[in-house]
Amino acid sequence: MADGFEDKLGYFQAITGIEDPDLCTDILSAHNWDLELAIASITSNAPSSSSAAAAAANPFPAAASSSAPTPAVVAGPAPGIAWRIVTLPFYVVSGAVGLGFWIAGGVLNRTIGILGYLASPRGAEGDRLIPVSASTAEAGDFVAAFERDYPADTRPRFAAEGFMDALLRAQREFKLMLVYLHSPEHPDVPAFCEGTLCSPPVVAFLTENFVVWGGSIRREEGFKMSNSLKASRFPFCAIVMATDNQRIALLHQIEGPKPPEEMLTLLQRVFEECAPSLITARIESEERRNNQRLREEQDAAYRAALEADQARERRLKEEEDRLKREAEEAERKRKEEEEALARAAHEAAEKEAALTRRRQEKAMALGAEPDKGPNVTRVLVRFPTGERKERRFHCTTTISSLYDYVDSLGCLEAENYTLVSNFPRVTYGSEKHSLTLKEAGLHPQASLFVEIDS
Repeated sequence: MADGFEDKLGYFQAITGIEDPDLCTDILSAHNWDLELAIASITSNAPSSSSAAAAAANPFPAAASSSAPTPAVVAGPAPGIAWRIVTLPFYVVSGAVGLGFWIAGGVLNRTIGILGYLASPRGAEGDRLIPVSASTAEAGDFVAAFERDYPADTRPRFAAEGFMDALLRAQREFKLMLVYLHSPEHPDVPAFCEGTLCSPPVVAFLTENFVVWGGSIRREEGFKMSNSLKASRFPFCAIVMATDNQRIALLHQIEGPKPPEEMLTLLQRVFEECAPSLITARIESEERRNNQRLREEQDAAYRAALEADQARERRLKEEEDRLKREAEEAERKRKEEEEALARAAHEAAEKEAALTRRRQEKAMALGAEPDKGPNVTRVLVRFPTGERKERRFHCTTTISSLYDYVDSLGCLEAENYTLVSNFPRVTYGSEKHSLTLKEAGLHPQASLFVEIDS
């Protein structure tokens, strides 16, 4: 949970007296973490015992009785000033001394210690609490009115927001908070505002080290804060700060007119006494932020390393898949090539077997070579390779038998060729296949060339 939410949760528990943090978180979440509205939803419907619980958890401790004077700052533990915890009074009408309840005429005065709120006076709008927007509007009106009434060159930089928001801002910025309660009718107020609050040294010191919040006692929040702080003399200022236990520490009250030198001295003294505590808080906050930033950087580095590892694994997987696909593709191509080679070899073998069968068939069709005689023709066949083959044929043998003879020899790879005589040049094409050797003029002997058809 963020620090702001933790602060609001702690304040809500302190004000309402509800110890269950989960229940408080649910109530605040239901009101969008609007502390004032969440408190209003509890206090506007709670019985008297709820006010007792709120009083017990109130961050401002009260004086022993309603007539007790405002307590002064006393010495105490570090940071060098005892923080007096001033609680809103629950006055008992019956005259009982001590912390109690005030129930008059059926109207319950409810306490919101962190904001310094008291219930509206009887005859006003009952127990309605000021919403945050109304508190902010009231603060903005006060700032505008102060600037209008005191148009000095230097003025305190009043927070234009409600008391609680200003207090939380002071806590976030590790500053003290000066509360100024404005009483327009008081005769000492104009001189104090012009001469002291608007004094350049005071303004400079406040701007550097304080969050300044102001409110008019004519308005609701300013009036409630005056009751909460028991302001009895004006001009009135109070120096407060938020503590670690979700309470408000009242460090000093400045009542009555003060010259700027004395005002500055008081502010410097209180600030110097609280400076070690503020510095310690700032250092601890910076350490928390640094630790948080370190954790975030470590988480970011871890996520970056994890993403890099995942990206590397993805690349390796993609590379493995690519190599696998390439290997499968190469294997597929190799098998296709082997199958193609096997088919080609098979076709070549079949073709060769067919040629061999044809040669054998044609050799058997030629029959035995005849012996020499007057009706026998000697034929010499020359191949393109220079090889020569000679055989005897009957003169009545046809030209087609010469082709069968050439085919049976197996000396040619080409299937289309023509037998040609040289002198004179005569081509014995398909139109002369039926002529006998004697009719073709090749008897008793002939010399023929094998001419490959183009």
